[in-house]
Amino acid sequence: MREQLDKYRPLFEEGGRFAKFFPIFEATETFVLTSGAVTKGAAHIRDALDTKRYMVMVIVALLPTVFMGAWNAGYQHNLAFGESTGFFSSMIVGLWYTLPIIIVSYTVGGIWEVLFAVVRKHEINEGFLVTGLLFPLTLPPNIPLWQVAVGISFGVVIGKEVFGGTGMNIFNPALTARAFVFFAFPAFISGDQVWIANYMGNSEQAVQGISGATPLLAVASGDLGAKATSVLAGIHQAHDLMNYSWWNCFIGFIPGSIGETSTVACLIGAAILISTGIGSWRTIVGCLVGMIAMSMVLNSFAGPGRNPMLSLPPYWHFVVGSFAFGSVYMATDPVSGSVTDVGKWIYGILIGIVCVLIRCVNPAYPEGMMLAILLMNIFATTIDHFVVQQNIRQRRLAHAG
Repeated sequence: MREQLDKYRPLFEEGGRFAKFFPIFEATETFVLTSGAVTKGAAHIRDALDTKRYMVMVIVALLPTVFMGAWNAGYQHNLAFGESTGFFSSMIVGLWYTLPIIIVSYTVGGIWEVLFAVVRKHEINEGFLVTGLLFPLTLPPNIPLWQVAVGISFGVVIGKEVFGGTGMNIFNPALTARAFVFFAFPAFISGDQVWIANYMGNSEQAVQGISGATPLLAVASGDLGAKATSVLAGIHQAHDLMNYSWWNCFIGFIPGSIGETSTVACLIGAAILISTGIGSWRTIVGCLVGMIAMSMVLNSFAGPGRNPMLSLPPYWHFVVGSFAFGSVYMATDPVSGSVTDVGKWIYGILIGIVCVLIRCVNPAYPEGMMLAILLMNIFATTIDHFVVQQNIRQRRLAHAG
């Protein structure tokens, strides 16, 4: 393979017939083989874990959520239509809906990546390997594919390329794409009619939507809240009506976005990221600490007649919505998040706090993880700045002493 690539390399180098397509050749070469490039300075470190393999490890960590998300999409579909909920039948139906979303995301986003690389004459950014998979996992299983294409286009072009590409973006591109779709097409990504994949086409079984509210929507809904004196009672009522037990929420037997329903799958991914040194455990634990602290504070304001979300205990916040998914895969983004050790703690804690505030204080938006992370993306560099300045002051005082 090395010999074949070296044979065709002159065609893609400067002066070659296909020089303008060198980014595509370089991406192929470095994906299948370890790069032989080194820095020009006197000191450098060469490691087998280059940027592409770094991103591939993140994809490996995402596989549990992809697997569980596909199966659950099929399971919810079969359950709603009274069909077999066996493993293979559920997986086949789930892949029928989820694979096209992932393929469209990678295809359209990849085209934009290649286009910008060719025009700017630089290497293809590897970060899209993760963005192209993260974005589909934040979407409902029956979202129209053209909206997936529009959303990933916005995330790649506006969320990343306008800032200069991978490493330059302020916001997480996948969350930027998800936020665009959420506000541009709210009817297709919110409410209780979009979370269960339904039959399409002209068959007699075709329907416009299957009612299947997520646990957060069930708790925050006015009807459910009016019948419960506390959110915990509301949860039990939801369990009676829609089988939303804590265990089902933890495993992922609930309606929701493709990759966000299973907390246990996210924890497996967290173990992979932390053990390989790719994901920051400080950021993940910080999100958990902030969520627990803020939810306990708001629990003290709960009472009859008030927003039922105020009395949602921390262990429920942990398994419903996208808290686990966002904490593990989105908040730990090394580009848009804090990079200092102390900054990661502060960054994570603030995300947990803001997430719970949005969930509980804004009754019109029971999910808050996406907006919490995007908001803290803005302050990530500021947090690191003050942390670094504090370290400098401490060292100066130590040196002066």
